[in-house]
Amino acid sequence: MQAVHGLSTADFLVRLATGVACGALIGVERQWRARMAGLRTNALVATGATLFVLYSVAAGDAGSPTRVASYVVSGIGFLGGGVILRDGAGVRGLNTAATLWCSAAVGVLAASGRLELAALGTLAVLLVHLLLRPAGRLLDRAPAAGSDPDATTRATVHLVCDRGEETHIRALLLQALAASGLTPSALRARRDHEGDAIVVLATVAVNGDLAQALEPVIARLSLEPGVRDLHWHLTEEADAPEPALA
Repeated sequence: MQAVHGLSTADFLVRLATGVACGALIGVERQWRARMAGLRTNALVATGATLFVLYSVAAGDAGSPTRVASYVVSGIGFLGGGVILRDGAGVRGLNTAATLWCSAAVGVLAASGRLELAALGTLAVLLVHLLLRPAGRLLDRAPAAGSDPDATTRATVHLVCDRGEETHIRALLLQALAASGLTPSALRARRDHEGDAIVVLATVAVNGDLAQALEPVIARLSLEPGVRDLHWHLTEEADAPEPALA
């Protein structure tokens, strides 16, 4: 294999393949959870970070890889900002943005030739998603001091699906809510701003633990291939859908 400034083609391919594989592994977990940035997005972020740093290595400038890595971090910051969205009183997409940042980091590690460190970094990201999610749910379920665990709370299930799957997905949503003992007080469907997907909003009143009541609904619908985005949030009066079912 021909070497370019000490970096052979074989070494280039091994580092690139490691970066792509690490990003893809992170993306598989995100895709399974039906998050905005899934398999391809995380794989491409890791690939881009790997290629930028590999170029600097191939250029033969000893200090260039470090500088390029810092530019990659800044660039991923802009990309991550694009997936952070305000949703009513809350913000969603922070975990997705942080995951893209981590995918870029493992790509940089792979490009630098520290393949074992890239693999360990990928494992760390996956463990954070898989192990800390249940811990976060436990913390969410812990009642605040002076709070009433049996109080009724209004929440909205926010779902984005392909236009052709709207009828099927809405039926599954109603079935999943009924299976959890919930009846929507309002259900609204509208096209998203791009026009190729449908946004479905279902408002429900929950007595007690919101996460425990709604998590089975989210878990059931997240398995559907036509679902692009799925989450729930507390409902404010200004954000509540109209009372009539659509």
